[in-house]
Amino acid sequence: MSAEATNSVTPGPMPGAVSGAVTPTATRRKARPRIDLRRLGRAALLGPAARGRLPDAISHVVEAHRAHHPEADLEPLRHAYVLAESSHRGQMRKSGEPYITHPLAVTLILAELGAETTTLTASLLHDTVEDTDVTLDQVRDQFGEEVRYLVDGVTKLEKVDYGAAAEPETFRKMLVATGNDVRVMSIKLADRLHNMRTLGVMRPEKQERIAKVTRDVLIPLAERLGVQALKTELEDLVFAILHPEEYAGTRELIVRNAARADDPLAEVADEVRGVLREADISAEVLIRPRHFVSVHRVSRKRGRLRGSDFGRVLVLVNEDADCYAVLGELHTCMKPVVSEFKDFIAVPKFNLYQSLHTAVAREDGQVVEVLIRTHQMHKVAEAGVVALGNPYAPAPEDPADGERVDPTRPGWLSRLLDWQEAAPDPDHFWSTLREDLAQDREITVFRPDGGTLGLPEGATCVDAAYAQYGEDAHACLGARVNGRLATLSTVLKDGDTVQLLMGQDPASEPSREWLEHAHTPAARIAIQRWLTAHPAQAESQQSEARIVENRTGVRPADVPEPGAAPEQTADRSATGNVLADLPGATARLARCCTPVPPDEITGFAVRGGAVTVHRVECAAVARMKDGGRAEVGVSWGEAAECRVTLVAESFVRPHLLADLTEAMASEGAEIVSATVEPPTQQQVRHTYTVQLPDAGHLPGLMRAMRDVAGVYDVSRAQPQPQPQDD
Repeated sequence: MSAEATNSVTPGPMPGAVSGAVTPTATRRKARPRIDLRRLGRAALLGPAARGRLPDAISHVVEAHRAHHPEADLEPLRHAYVLAESSHRGQMRKSGEPYITHPLAVTLILAELGAETTTLTASLLHDTVEDTDVTLDQVRDQFGEEVRYLVDGVTKLEKVDYGAAAEPETFRKMLVATGNDVRVMSIKLADRLHNMRTLGVMRPEKQERIAKVTRDVLIPLAERLGVQALKTELEDLVFAILHPEEYAGTRELIVRNAARADDPLAEVADEVRGVLREADISAEVLIRPRHFVSVHRVSRKRGRLRGSDFGRVLVLVNEDADCYAVLGELHTCMKPVVSEFKDFIAVPKFNLYQSLHTAVAREDGQVVEVLIRTHQMHKVAEAGVVALGNPYAPAPEDPADGERVDPTRPGWLSRLLDWQEAAPDPDHFWSTLREDLAQDREITVFRPDGGTLGLPEGATCVDAAYAQYGEDAHACLGARVNGRLATLSTVLKDGDTVQLLMGQDPASEPSREWLEHAHTPAARIAIQRWLTAHPAQAESQQSEARIVENRTGVRPADVPEPGAAPEQTADRSATGNVLADLPGATARLARCCTPVPPDEITGFAVRGGAVTVHRVECAAVARMKDGGRAEVGVSWGEAAECRVTLVAESFVRPHLLADLTEAMASEGAEIVSATVEPPTQQQVRHTYTVQLPDAGHLPGLMRAMRDVAGVYDVSRAQPQPQPQDD
């Protein structure tokens, strides 16, 4: 951390621009200030204080801490400050300030966010082990295991290079240590914020490098941990360094708006207060200015800005039900913009955020956004995981037994730990994490049982399957989206209802093609993990695809299309059902024509000592013969089991797929794979590969399928016709 300790001046070409007096709309209207993280300048250093008296240098921290935790025990803070000050004594920052000003500033940031005493204690000590002679054993002996764990976690994070040259395995280990206690990352983010505030004396190229790392890794992490107070200020500081011209232009827009004679936000806020007063709803109505990056984004989206674009109206109430009461009154008494309504209370964001979003239109056409939330929701919206307090505090009825338990973590961080455990290698985990951090929009889709799935924008049914079922999604056959059959490659939209259709074969395999449609780390890692663990099957999928496609110019049906669940590459029953005239060879039925007894068959040797068995009229046979491939004699054995591909054509109707699969199961057919094409003109085509205990059951199976209401034809899949030469 000492490498980033520099002079306390604002970064970028405009000194004082970010942390100075210019705050959007703040000079003229009553506004609820954001958690002010800029107040601490140079702390007074008085040295160790008498026991029982708090040093004056941490008075800022104590004041902020007591505002959130009035009954907090301050002795650990006093003790930690005394140790930190004595350990860092003589160390100076590049600006010439005593080094103790840095841990004091970091601790103040966390105190104003509402962090509990243990986190603040660790924050005061977070550089002692790295930069002084203090050891982790000393920290444990004087402050306990909890503080030692946090200090150790932050120390490890300091050794991580977050840039493009980062060692993926090192990053994974450090992130795992962080994930086991989110307070470690909270301290790291506060540490980076103070270093970003004091970046002014660094060389421009070093400022730019640190700002890019902050933008690419730490700001997305702050977003996912819900710490908006840190995230927004970090964004503004990075904006000033990496885009100084745009920053200067945005600052000028804010200055000009502050000088306006009219104030549409204040007028709407007054109107909202009047509406709620008439409805006898107790609420606090405030104005929430946009930060610099937010103003810049709005200006790029809307062009010329109006007064209402520089902030939002914030309504704070006591209970969840009051939020909806406020919403009803505003939509009744004012002119709502219905398209702007979003309910993040019923469906919270992945980072714990909850609020109602709406907008009202003024007579002059200006649209004012309104946020409605409880006081507790507002605290969590600003502080995120920091507002959770101590995740290890035992419940009163569960006395602590000295063992660490899993903390209460936001869903994204829990998934992160699952990804790193499942990732086949560190590089794959690192690339997947970077992709996920780059996705800043999320959609919510609904399950038929009323549950929800949070997915990144652009996610497909493949992603939904792995989000809901984990690795059991290998058996997914297809999906219904909003009641209509859909392929697994279908891109989902916010609010869609998704019903996933699962097969019953426990040995089902994912298709390599699914990777093309998987956008979430959970899906990509699960599929890649299976392919890595089963190289023979994965190679067989690719090998057979190449052989048939190269010889016939036709993509074989036995290589699953995107969105179709692949069947077993090595046919489990084929070995005993087909005899090959090649010693030691394993026979398997080709899925391009799926022969069954008593079809006339022939075979061809493929890589891996196997023989693929085709119907003699299959187009692939002629192509392979023309290519000089030698046939291998094959014949049906005594075993009666067989695998066959059937095509059912039907009209679209509710519950058709369920009725069809039930009819197949009643005939003893085991569905190995299925493909459902998108409906056209109210007609749909299904392709099923099924395992039958006896080939003699095939006619009865086809009759049972034809008897299903809505099905007008069932036939065996036909081999691709051989193209005629001109």
